[in-house]
Amino acid sequence: MLRGAGAIAVALPWLEIMGTERLARAQPAPARRFLAVYTPGGTLIDRWRPTGTETSFTLGPILAPLAPVQDRLLVVDGLDMKSARGEQHQSGIIAWLTGTSQEGANNGGYGRGPSIDQVIASRISAGRTAEASIQLAVRWATGKSHGLMTPMNIANFEEAAPYSPIQPRLDPVEIFTALFGTLNPGASDDAARRLARKQSILDFLDRRYAALSARLGAADKQKIDQHLTKIREIEQSLSSTPTATSACRVPTRVDTSDYNPSAGLNADDPGTIVDSSTDAAIPKVGKLMTDMLVMALACDITAVGTLQWSDTEAKYTLPWLNLTEHHHFYQEMGGFRPAECELIYTWYSEQHLYLLQEMEKVDMGGHSLLDESVVFFGSEISDPPTHMKTNMPFLLAGGGGGLRTGRWVRYPNLPHNNLLVSILNLFGDTRTTFGAPAYCTGPLTNLT
Repeated sequence: MLRGAGAIAVALPWLEIMGTERLARAQPAPARRFLAVYTPGGTLIDRWRPTGTETSFTLGPILAPLAPVQDRLLVVDGLDMKSARGEQHQSGIIAWLTGTSQEGANNGGYGRGPSIDQVIASRISAGRTAEASIQLAVRWATGKSHGLMTPMNIANFEEAAPYSPIQPRLDPVEIFTALFGTLNPGASDDAARRLARKQSILDFLDRRYAALSARLGAADKQKIDQHLTKIREIEQSLSSTPTATSACRVPTRVDTSDYNPSAGLNADDPGTIVDSSTDAAIPKVGKLMTDMLVMALACDITAVGTLQWSDTEAKYTLPWLNLTEHHHFYQEMGGFRPAECELIYTWYSEQHLYLLQEMEKVDMGGHSLLDESVVFFGSEISDPPTHMKTNMPFLLAGGGGGLRTGRWVRYPNLPHNNLLVSILNLFGDTRTTFGAPAYCTGPLTNLT
């Protein structure tokens, strides 16, 4: 690398001066964006699990909607959420991102450490984005919490003791106004600033290049001159195509007046009436929340986000699937109903497909938003009727940090904390353990 002022650096071609001992494969650049997506109630693992081999596999029926982006997926199979200790649902949503057990009483305790999204945010968002992280939720607080901040509903914990949960944003109108109300990505001064950043790279390197040039032989000088000349040609071409830099745009706003973000806060109380209008609006509100998260990343409003599709109680109906009872009813309260559960889990896979395809559409300058990101999909349990937390249904997607996708990898009986520390490693964090030490044996192999 030829480094200049600040964080400006240009990768160099192989030069003779570098010596033969440095021919080892270069490490991939750290991932630049992180999303965590939560869906409630686990899955039907035998209908979720692929068949085939690591690189030649067929997605199970629940994951089948994701076939168009299978090459961007890493199906992570076999991990046990051993750090989940406490109330059967609460402990799972706490451990999912923190790798810690529930602190204190079953219905009142929080996690014992930070969540990985907050650790990543402290590493990659500081001084770079307007918000360190963004937490969004759809049809949230449907159960016992009455909308209070309990770990049943919160999967994010600040990176500082005491580790208290971060309440997600619920109102799509307020979220849209806060994130995009003053954004004008087409404005000429904003476009000029973005273009200037791309055009000024070599200006930051002149003195460093002069010092390096004095040490080079004739062949190396010729090679590096050709390399930097090509970079200058690319920069100059940007001035004639300014739209190539405009990944940021305001999402399409939809009418959500039929959606009450406070509905369900007392859903566990006797005599509560189902808000059918709000439940029916879940698909369009979820799509809007997804669009806002994608553009918040593309516009550098944040580099880290989480999306929760409801809370662990999942007491919302699904009229668009012709299901009149709430999700938790089909999991256990009405007796385990696998056919109805499969419909719900498959629908969530369709929403995951939309998210990944939207991220892949965003051009960040020769590569997509998905290419530089890591997306982590998870739940609080694996099996609805038993609340087991073995063989957790985890997915990774994207290409950030050198993540190798298009594969199905299996890690029987290993703790999921190993996956958490591996995700941190994709962002340049070199630690070898995360969460409760008793449930972490080190990073997973075969992710990159």
